[in-house]
Amino acid sequence: MSELIRRRIIHGGSCGSHCSIRLMLSHLSIRDFVLIERLDLKFQSGLNVLTGETGAGKSILLDALGLATGTRAESRFVRKGASSTSVTAVFELPIEHPIRSTLVEHNIQAMDETIILRRTVETDGRSRAFINDQAISVGLLNKLGQQIIEIHGQFDNQRLMRPDNHREILDSFTGATKLLTSVRIAYQKWSDASTALEQGISEAADTKKDEEFLRFAVEEINVLSPLQGEEEKLSNKRKLMMHGEKLVEALTEVQEQLQGETPIDQRMQNTLRTLERANTYSDGKFKEVIQRFESGLNDILDGREQLDRLNSEIIVDPAELEITEERLFALRALARKHQVNTDDLNRLKEDFVKRLSEIESNEARLAQLKRNQSSARNEFIDNATRVRNARQKAAKTLEKAVNEELDDLKLTQARFYAHVVELKEEEWNKHGIDRVLFLVSTNPKIDPGPINKIASGGELARFMLALKAVLATVDPIPTLIFDEADTGVGGAIASAVGDRLVLLSEGSQVLVVTHSPQVAAKGRHHWRVSKSVITNDNKFDQMNTTIVESLDEISRKEEIARMLAGAEITEEARAAADRLITGGKE
Repeated sequence: MSELIRRRIIHGGSCGSHCSIRLMLSHLSIRDFVLIERLDLKFQSGLNVLTGETGAGKSILLDALGLATGTRAESRFVRKGASSTSVTAVFELPIEHPIRSTLVEHNIQAMDETIILRRTVETDGRSRAFINDQAISVGLLNKLGQQIIEIHGQFDNQRLMRPDNHREILDSFTGATKLLTSVRIAYQKWSDASTALEQGISEAADTKKDEEFLRFAVEEINVLSPLQGEEEKLSNKRKLMMHGEKLVEALTEVQEQLQGETPIDQRMQNTLRTLERANTYSDGKFKEVIQRFESGLNDILDGREQLDRLNSEIIVDPAELEITEERLFALRALARKHQVNTDDLNRLKEDFVKRLSEIESNEARLAQLKRNQSSARNEFIDNATRVRNARQKAAKTLEKAVNEELDDLKLTQARFYAHVVELKEEEWNKHGIDRVLFLVSTNPKIDPGPINKIASGGELARFMLALKAVLATVDPIPTLIFDEADTGVGGAIASAVGDRLVLLSEGSQVLVVTHSPQVAAKGRHHWRVSKSVITNDNKFDQMNTTIVESLDEISRKEEIARMLAGAEITEEARAAADRLITGGKE
């Protein structure tokens, strides 16, 4: 027995003051499952043992429990003659158990300290899953089941055999919680800095593509130098120039009509002088008409001035018209190119100049983002390297402790390895720069490999037992089940297996299916599994059924004596059973 395990036994096991009988499977109800028509079991804390002759149906109980906790459903589970099967497992867990946070995440109503898992299977293989009578997915049921129960030796999906869990288990063994947290924080910081850099590079690349266009566009607008309202002025000027000759002719005709032999303004002035002389003799009666003629004279004079001005503005030079049209068309073409009005060209140029300025500042911005990313990366590597050192140190301790356990469990040729393997940089993650692999070898001539690929059924259960014994304080699972962990051993070795099961039961509820009287004798609670034949009204219609009985002290001693002696129980076997139960010598 390793020193690590020995210290736990001396100081009262791995559980400590936080242990509680509530951390356990309390009830198991089975209906129409394989050979079981109806079965209701009430389990206790500590070490629970199930015994019975081969073929009695012990594995059926484990299949049923596995079904309730999310393993694969099969139509063969439905008892012959029944339309469906159901298995209900009731667990008593404290309020602070991690499973409750999972329930909250999925909006599942908690029932005080009770968690009820239920699974039904139809004859066509379809199944449904429930927790606290609320329908859930089988995937969620399996996830919850993994947090509260482990079945070793019967299934291939034990947590300790899946590489994804090895890193988490070893990290718990290191006890370096703060350091592990710092790695996650540093990785997130590095990830954020890398994202910012990638975004900056992408944005810089996009603007870089536009740089040549922007510079050309700014220069093009600068060369044209458009003025506010220039398009309207040029358009009006062009219209005048295009009809210049006709306008000149019209103005000339108007001038001739206004001039005549006596210009109209001269005639108006003569008329006013005559009216003013007459007004002196009429006591002012011509005053109003004189004012009207004065106003008309002023309008005529203003009109002649405007005609003279228009006449001066009309240009009939074809070269000037061409220059005007070229300017006007150039303004309009540039505006169409950028899909703006001609009066917005200067504002557009300011936007282009601003974007060019941003492009020029991108180099400095990218340089800073690269420094931030490099600094965050170095910080992550520094913390991850310290985690690796802690893992490597813990791996050596774990290897030594587990291998000492293997020696005591009659696996002297077997060796356990906890490898801390360096990852490629692209595989680095929030947990660090390495991964953890638990490997085993059952013979020095065999290369280490995954536990479930290397070990046989009996070896597998003892490997799991050794691992759980060492990891009991850092990888606590409320309920542990071992299916024939004592296969192929007896005597002192079987007793050692029993000792480790007792040790584990101090911190977790342990259920063990066993053929070993040495192991059975160490149980706190004992069930016997047997098979019975039921004969219906038709004597030819017989059906096997599995029966599970809770044994009292007398029947327990008798069962262990049967395991020692075989079919015929002798007094010597009863005495030997009594010594095993009381802890005496065989």
